[in-house]
Amino acid sequence: MRLLKRTVPAFQEAQPPANRQRKKPFPKRQIITYAALIVVGLVLVLPMIWMISASLKPESEVLETPPNFFPSQLRLDNYANAWSRIAPYFWNSIKLAAINISFLLLFASLAAYAFARIEFRGKNVAFALLLATAMLPGIVYLIPQYIIFRDIGWIDTYYPLWVPRVLTPVFGTFLLRQAFKGIPKELEEAAVLDGCSLFSTYWRIMLPQVKPALAAVAVLTFMESWNDLFGPLIFLNSNELQTMPVALALFHGEYFTQTSLLMAAATLTVIPPLALFLLTQKYFIQGTVMSGMKG
Repeated sequence: MRLLKRTVPAFQEAQPPANRQRKKPFPKRQIITYAALIVVGLVLVLPMIWMISASLKPESEVLETPPNFFPSQLRLDNYANAWSRIAPYFWNSIKLAAINISFLLLFASLAAYAFARIEFRGKNVAFALLLATAMLPGIVYLIPQYIIFRDIGWIDTYYPLWVPRVLTPVFGTFLLRQAFKGIPKELEEAAVLDGCSLFSTYWRIMLPQVKPALAAVAVLTFMESWNDLFGPLIFLNSNELQTMPVALALFHGEYFTQTSLLMAAATLTVIPPLALFLLTQKYFIQGTVMSGMKG
């Protein structure tokens, strides 16, 4: 019996645990998926790589056949020359984007808070009409809009480029409304019991709760303003008021195109939206997820 008792633990220790999980082999389907994603990612990044490479080349090497991604000599002076030409347009775009972001966040958050938290007659109808305006393409009301702006003296000013956008923030209102609807009502009721007014509750209590959604709306508004080419071409006549998309067209002439300088200017144009997205990426993702799943 003693011998049996001694051998039983040794036998049990020799057995592998029953609940130990075996390592699963890496499935072939995942390998194919990752390989396809890598190929697609390279295809999407390849134009940007070529743009940066062309911006560092002499003009004679930009359109070589077959193309070479590695320049024979780095021409950093292309960026200095490009910046000297686009600097005023760059700051015009920054100023216009800042105005759009500031006023749109204010008006969109006010409208979204009203649609999400305040009960009034015709609220759903008004919200439906607001969403319906997004179904009309801008080209439909371009001529009436231009006539109105001409009659009130807004042509060749920045007003047509930000006033209509901030007074009709359809997507921003929708996104922030969903974010406000996801906040517990008890938080708002506690603020009212503490003596907060309606605006104070919105400004001090509710608005800080939707910072991720505000960041998402800010990034999208910046991109829309920064990439707007049609508006400046229609409403701006003075060259000193033009923005970055119009400035890029200055490198394209009738008989000659400075491709290396154009690629350097395009690279400089990509930096602000890329930097803004990297700085607000965490809040941007949180805002889109929160606004899309709650409410």
